[in-house]
Amino acid sequence: MMKPDVLKVPFERGVSFFQRAFLDRWQAATLSIAGLVLIPLAVVLFSVFSETNEVWLHFVQTSLVTLLTNTFWLLLGVGVGTTFLGVSLAWLTAACDFPGRRWLDWALMLPLSLPPYVVAFVSIGLLDFTGPVQTQLRLWLGVERLWFPRIRSTGGVIAVMTLTLYPYVYMLARNAFLTQGRRAIEAAQSLGQGRFRGFLGVALPMARPWIVGGLALVLMETLADFGTVSIFNYDTFTTAIYKAWFGLFSLSAAAQLASLLVFIVFVVLLIEQRSRSRRRFSHAGRSSVADRISLRGGRGWLAFAYAISVLGIAFIIPVGQLSVWAFGVFRQDFDLRYLSFLGHSVFLGGAAALLTCAGALILVSANRLRNDLMTRTAVRVATLGYALPGSVLAVGIFIPLIWIDKQMIEWIQTLFGIEIGFILSGTLAAMLLAYLIRFLAVAHGAVDSAMNRITPSLDETARCLGVSGIPLLRKVYLPLLRGGLLTAALLVFVDVMKEMPITLMTRPFGWDTLSVRIFEMTSEGEWERAALPAVALVLTGFIPILLLSRYSSREP
Repeated sequence: MMKPDVLKVPFERGVSFFQRAFLDRWQAATLSIAGLVLIPLAVVLFSVFSETNEVWLHFVQTSLVTLLTNTFWLLLGVGVGTTFLGVSLAWLTAACDFPGRRWLDWALMLPLSLPPYVVAFVSIGLLDFTGPVQTQLRLWLGVERLWFPRIRSTGGVIAVMTLTLYPYVYMLARNAFLTQGRRAIEAAQSLGQGRFRGFLGVALPMARPWIVGGLALVLMETLADFGTVSIFNYDTFTTAIYKAWFGLFSLSAAAQLASLLVFIVFVVLLIEQRSRSRRRFSHAGRSSVADRISLRGGRGWLAFAYAISVLGIAFIIPVGQLSVWAFGVFRQDFDLRYLSFLGHSVFLGGAAALLTCAGALILVSANRLRNDLMTRTAVRVATLGYALPGSVLAVGIFIPLIWIDKQMIEWIQTLFGIEIGFILSGTLAAMLLAYLIRFLAVAHGAVDSAMNRITPSLDETARCLGVSGIPLLRKVYLPLLRGGLLTAALLVFVDVMKEMPITLMTRPFGWDTLSVRIFEMTSEGEWERAALPAVALVLTGFIPILLLSRYSSREP
């Protein structure tokens, strides 16, 4: 594929001073967006050098080792679990043919519509000592006490997060295996390898970049999670940040904890980059149904049983239990407040989707039109936000906004003698800024993929016809990017609907959403009452996930 730099040469020969000034606007916009990401990141990182206080010393002396140990086991367990489930299911649906494969192919992505913290409180409600499962087993067996695996444990939180996050690995690994079909296995068999050894020795290494990419997303989500670990009372850095800020009222200690979490995130990113940098992989096209391995008889039904079991535990049972609980409390708990929760959630998801799509469009357009080192670096920095957990971003944004607010209050009081309250912190603008930074990478990935499908020859033709700059974006890019923009908007909308720590920590007073309502109810152990906002959240996120999964299955 021809590099955009080559096309830029004839374009720049005839540009006027104003056109050059216009192009600089792309760079300025890209640098501005990158700056929005760097400011909170710098605030958090430099907090390491701030003066320690009693709250920070308390965490170091009593909780730091526990936080590090819990985080290590959580990352290890969820990483191994999601890799096993995601890769095995992806191989079955992409490279094999068995009963039910066609609808399981997209249905296995449905757990993405369930936030992990929803599955967490459903699992505890079902499997705890007083839950219906253990109660019914004791009745059947006629005993008062019965050994049963503890759901409120490290294994419990790992299992819940594995079941809700495996679709990240599944989606990417499935795309990789679709390009292989059974050709990779047949190549291994021609060299004397068995089918299983061929899978381990040929198919799996060829899919490694996609698997590692999905695993990196899983680990980022695990480090960023707040709701699930809170429900399980499993202490990690995100819960410690929340306690330091809202429990012990020390924003500086929260920032210092956040800096340690950022360090762990960067270590994970570094390992992921290094693991992929030493190998080269090629795309071999997409396999057809005829390329799939046919699993007949018992093997086919065994594959179906495995896939439907995972889907049942990860999606069907939680949704069914939520529906039963929600129906039971609907009459006594539903009121106009729920319309307000739903309206706030939808508004925030829609506004964040528009903002991030606009930001992504600016980034990919600037990278296309001004493909220089500075622009590429700025785009790379601007998309770092997804690696930052929501609790870290909340702290990193709140500290500078508080400082700006104090300066403005003093300035206005000095000049005009008027006392005013905070202007920026605790506002919708602060929330949307945090969402923009956090989810810009999600939108950028979808829009950038769509932009890469536009051949550079189309740019050259448009420029020969005198179309460039904003008109080029409006008349050529936008119509061709509609699919990518729609995918980006749906992904961001679903993510913001489920997002909890940013919403919880930065929302204006009284601006509650469905996720905040779930947090309040689960904090009091009211699992049934938490089901009503959870069902509304799942239904709102289900339609975009369904559209995405069907769109993905048809995508060439």
